[in-house]
Amino acid sequence: EVQLQASGGGLVQAGGSLRLSCQVSGLPFDDYAIGWFRQAPGKGREGVACTDSGRGRTYYEDSVKGRFTLDRDNAKNTVYLQMNSLKPEDTAVYFCAAGRGGAYYFLRSAGNGMNYWGEGTLVTVSS
Repeated sequence: EVQLQASGGGLVQAGGSLRLSCQVSGLPFDDYAIGWFRQAPGKGREGVACTDSGRGRTYYEDSVKGRFTLDRDNAKNTVYLQMNSLKPEDTAVYFCAAGRGGAYYFLRSAGNGMNYWGEGTLVTVSS
């Protein structure tokens, strides 16, 4: 059974930091692109960051560049999203997902075509 377990969400003040984790099991981790996506209240899902399979490239949504960092640990089948300088507009439910394909496409399509999704973790940034 494929599982993606996201954790690390919470309430933080603007300017603060959080680190999300996505533990993946049940699939050949190295073969999948892994991404973080978010959905704010009343809005559609958007891509945040996505990394290609193996030791491939990582892509970021423009509004998080320079603030968020995605790290992929293939030995632990885990992907992290370090979020710094958080803003109220970052408030959303964050999901991790795995897919066979290009990380750039997955990011720009807000996760269209991703094969597996985890349960979300809520990030709330207060002003």
